[in-house]
Amino acid sequence: MEKTQSGLSRINRRQVLAGISALGVAPLVTGFPNIVRAQDKKLRIGVYGGYFKDTFDAEVFPEFTAATGIAVESVAEPTGEAWLIQLQQAEKAGKSPVDISMMAQVGVIRGMNSGLWAPLDPKKMPNMANVKQDLVRSNPAGEVMAVAATSWYITLVSNTDVFPEAPTSWKDMWDPKYKDTLGLLANVGNSYLLEIVAKVYFGGLNYLDTDEGIRACAAKVAELKPNVRLWYRDEAQFEQALKSGEIPMGQYYHDVTGLAILDGFPVRSTMPSEGGLLDYGSWAITKSAAPSLDLAHVYIDYMSQPAIQAKLARKLGSAPVVDRSLLDLTDEEFNAVSSNIEPITPHYEMQAMKTDFINQVWAEMQQG
Repeated sequence: MEKTQSGLSRINRRQVLAGISALGVAPLVTGFPNIVRAQDKKLRIGVYGGYFKDTFDAEVFPEFTAATGIAVESVAEPTGEAWLIQLQQAEKAGKSPVDISMMAQVGVIRGMNSGLWAPLDPKKMPNMANVKQDLVRSNPAGEVMAVAATSWYITLVSNTDVFPEAPTSWKDMWDPKYKDTLGLLANVGNSYLLEIVAKVYFGGLNYLDTDEGIRACAAKVAELKPNVRLWYRDEAQFEQALKSGEIPMGQYYHDVTGLAILDGFPVRSTMPSEGGLLDYGSWAITKSAAPSLDLAHVYIDYMSQPAIQAKLARKLGSAPVVDRSLLDLTDEEFNAVSSNIEPITPHYEMQAMKTDFINQVWAEMQQG
C-alpha cells in the first residue's frame, strides 16, 4: 500500500487535458530507440501527493518534457482504495481522469482482475529491461500490466538518545526491554507485520497462504502488544514522538527517517538482519486512456532508465527499481535509500484476495 500523504506532505522538498491523440510521424528522440518525438502532445500523470508530487513536478517532469516534447499535467492521487475506485467508476463512463497512474500493488492486482488495465508492449519500452523482473507485473496470459515506478523501505527506527545501541533484528521488537516503547503502523494493509512475522518466525511468506498460517502470524503479532505504546495511523504523530523520544522505537519509512537525521534529530533507521520491508508503486494505464497509450509507453520507458532511478534516489529518497550494478550511486547514496540485504516483500496476493478475512483477524488481534 502506498505511503499516506500525512507523513510526507510536511517535508520541505520542493485544467484537465483531453483529446490526446496517438503518436504521429516525427523525428526520433536521441537516446530513445523506437520512440518518436511527440511535439505538442500531453500526458496526465497521477502520482502520490506530498513530496512525491512536489519532487516529480520539480525534478522529473520538466526534464521529461525537454527530452520528449511531451507536456505533463500532474494529478495528486488520493491514498488507499479511493483512487482505484475512482478509476473504476471513470472506466464505466469511458473517460479516465489521468493517462498514467502510480498504483499500489493491491490496486494493481484488483484492477487486473477486473480488467481495468490496458496491456503494455515491452517492445515499445526497451528500458523496461532494466527494471527488476519481479517488479514487472503480468496477467496469466503473459501480458505486461504494470511496471515498477519507485520503491521504499519500512525499517526499524529508534531514538539514539533513549537507545544508544541500535536494534539489529525485527525480533528485537518482542524483547521485554522494549516494553511500552513501540510505535507500529495500525493497519494490516500498510504495516505488513504479518509478512514480517512470516519471514522471521515461520520460514517465509508461503506460510501466509493458508488461513491457519495467517491466524498464527496474527497471534505472534499479538505478543507485541505489551511493547506497543501506539498503533499509529497518523505518520506525523509517530514521527514527532520518535524525534522527541516519547515513543522511542518502532517501524517507519527509511527515507523519511533519513530526512529527520539530516535535520539533526537523534533518530536512526536500521535495516534488520532479516531485511527491511520493501514496498513499491507501479505505473499502470486504464483501458479508457488508450488514446494516449503510445505516449504513456514513452513515459514509462523514460522512467525505467537507470539515470532516472538514480535521480529519484537522490531527489526523492526512493529506492531504485533497477539493479544496483546499473546505477552511478555511491555507497553512501545507495545505503541512504536502499540495502543489499534481501528484503521482505508484502504478500500482495493475500492482501488483495483475502482483505476481509485479514482485516477481521487483525481487528480481533488488536482488540483481544
